[in-house]
Amino acid sequence: MGIVVGAAVLLPALAGVSYAAASETSPETGNESQSVQPPRGVTMEVATILGSGCPAGTAQVTPSDDGGAFTVTFDKYLAWGGGDAPPTEFRKNCQLNVRVTHPEDYTYAVVGISSRGFAHVEPEASAVRRTSYYFQGSSETRSVTHTIEGPYNRSWRFTDRISRPELVYKPCGESRNLNINTEVRVNAGDSEEPSFIAVESAYANSAYHLAWKRC
Repeated sequence: MGIVVGAAVLLPALAGVSYAAASETSPETGNESQSVQPPRGVTMEVATILGSGCPAGTAQVTPSDDGGAFTVTFDKYLAWGGGDAPPTEFRKNCQLNVRVTHPEDYTYAVVGISSRGFAHVEPEASAVRRTSYYFQGSSETRSVTHTIEGPYNRSWRFTDRISRPELVYKPCGESRNLNINTEVRVNAGDSEEPSFIAVESAYANSAYHLAWKRC
């Protein structure tokens, strides 16, 4: 279990480290024509948080002051595999159900997702960060996946902007929570040494940016 302890000690020390962009997708343009400023009185609250990567009390959701985004901070979100890693530790997940309350004549969509953390990936191994989201009762799911190939031993940051044709707005006039499913996974390959990927500590988190429009 030494690598888990090592990662827990290492990540808080990254406060002074500049995050290297392992992969970054540039923001799309063209969304602004139908988007408006967030309405007054927007509130966000977590209905449920479940998953092996976010045990009770280890994840916190913080909304922005203007209702344009919310950030999720994790304390125990780490997957590791290879070497002496237990077979159950190669994948961790977190399911987040968020209730966004807003005026009835507005609706919103997820327009951007950013996430950052740290990874140590051995040669011949890889690590994956995946996010998918949908509104309750809807079959329209959007997903983004990023893969880190070894050798790799530094911070990572992924930033994705959802293009206008891909935006999924909450149906107007309906009460539906936003479901967000995330996972981190290590594919150890033929490596005999352990690898890990982490989304944890006060310096590693995920942010979800919202686009608003009138119904």
